[in-house]
Amino acid sequence: MSGFPSVLLGPDADTPAGCPYLAPDADVASAFALASVGRSAVRPCLGISLDSGGGGFHCEVMHLRLFPRLSPLVVIVLVACTTVPETGRRQLNLMSPGEEMKLGLTSFEQMKKEAPINRDPNLNALVQRVGKRIAAVAPLPNAQWEFVVFDSKEANAFCLPGGKVGIYTGILPITKDEAGLATVIGHEVAHAVARHGAERMSEAMMIQTGGGLLGAGLSQKDPKTQAAAAAAYGLGTQLLRTLPHSRAQESEADQLGLLYMARAGYPPEAAVGFWERFAQFNKSSGNASPWFLRTHPLDDVRIQQIKGWLPRAWQEFKPATP
Repeated sequence: MSGFPSVLLGPDADTPAGCPYLAPDADVASAFALASVGRSAVRPCLGISLDSGGGGFHCEVMHLRLFPRLSPLVVIVLVACTTVPETGRRQLNLMSPGEEMKLGLTSFEQMKKEAPINRDPNLNALVQRVGKRIAAVAPLPNAQWEFVVFDSKEANAFCLPGGKVGIYTGILPITKDEAGLATVIGHEVAHAVARHGAERMSEAMMIQTGGGLLGAGLSQKDPKTQAAAAAAYGLGTQLLRTLPHSRAQESEADQLGLLYMARAGYPPEAAVGFWERFAQFNKSSGNASPWFLRTHPLDDVRIQQIKGWLPRAWQEFKPATP
């Protein structure tokens, strides 16, 4: 749906009269349509309140003569907000699930062509068994689940949009057992369920747009001023937004992954043991960068958070049937 049909004014008692209202099916074209409406029809908004209680999203109205038109960028952000399952966190997503899945499937096929795949039958049977149990409880619509073991010394794993999971052999000595592997797969699947990849790409697009607007605003300044502003903007967005947001996503994946492994019949307490072993691995690898430069939470912080989530995870625990 595009154009004005998705843009309504005050559809119900929960939405202030005259407040810009975007129906749940509103798209970016509708956002631009709303943004192009003058102050006579739509009062400018500041401090957007994303409230789905009335069936759509609405703004808290403020009479501000400084803003004769609603910023198209702000309206697009309003339309593009989604909710992470389980945690309820609101997130910015400028990509549709279909677009995100297409990218994930394409990337995975390319990786299978370029990276060596492990063919050990026992190892693959283990990964398939654990992966299918996690997949059975993960709310990822239209997923095309696939679990592949890659020969790599890197202690890592991933799950791309669409349910494409890769396990590196380098992580297996740390997982140690089936429950440890469930911790890893649960965490990676949680990234896909929460659409963290699309969220990061959306964030990068917004930051790039902000940089472009900054550059345009300083186009008449001398080159040194422009360079200094660009450097400050890049460093500031990295330290104040990108890295903290990445750490928050990792914590969210830990929390969701704990629930998935519990629902799949794996004792959530095993996650603590895995992350303690992973912390020892990091120490032996000499990873000692400052916390504010990390993409992941500090190991000690991570373990304490997981311990705090254990009571809820145990409530979700369902012993596996033979």
